[in-house]
Amino acid sequence: MSQTPKFWTIDQEFEAELEEKKSRFLAFVMPYDAFETRLEDLRAEHRKANHHVTAFRWIHDDDRVEEGAKDDGEPAGTSGMPMLKVLIGRELINIGVIVVRYFGGTKLGAGGLARAYSGAASRALDAAKLVPFQRILTRSVSCRFDKISELERQISLQPLSVKERIFNETGVEIVVEGATEELETLSAFVADMDHRP
Repeated sequence: MSQTPKFWTIDQEFEAELEEKKSRFLAFVMPYDAFETRLEDLRAEHRKANHHVTAFRWIHDDDRVEEGAKDDGEPAGTSGMPMLKVLIGRELINIGVIVVRYFGGTKLGAGGLARAYSGAASRALDAAKLVPFQRILTRSVSCRFDKISELERQISLQPLSVKERIFNETGVEIVVEGATEELETLSAFVADMDHRP
């Protein structure tokens, strides 16, 4: 029985739009790796926009979660933080959200701003295809020459990528990259294979 993922993420960008009292809120959610570059692109693309509000969550290798939010000129706490709370509430990780605002002439007030920014972020996330977060690791497995084709076949059956093959006098060491669960399956296969004649 597979367990429910602790976190969710996305592997491509999604966007949505919300209008509130003639202000336009353009929301973009993207994988964290693309976050900084995408912010620069959106600032250039939407030069006339009044604000480029951001929020992000990122998980380090030691499972420490780093998160942040910037209001970009909106009153403190009315925009970036409500978007970050959406990310936290949906248990999302390794993701960035940027909302570009074109001011429509009517002030929304603190509550109105918080609802508009969190609402725009939520719309983009509703459009997103979420995938379970899996930590990608590298592991090396080895076998004798007579077992290479068996090991290669097993690797090809799993969503793993081969990073390197190192041949030595007794066989081969293959460095593979993949999700923890897949690597454990492969290690179990290798252990079992080593005990067979």
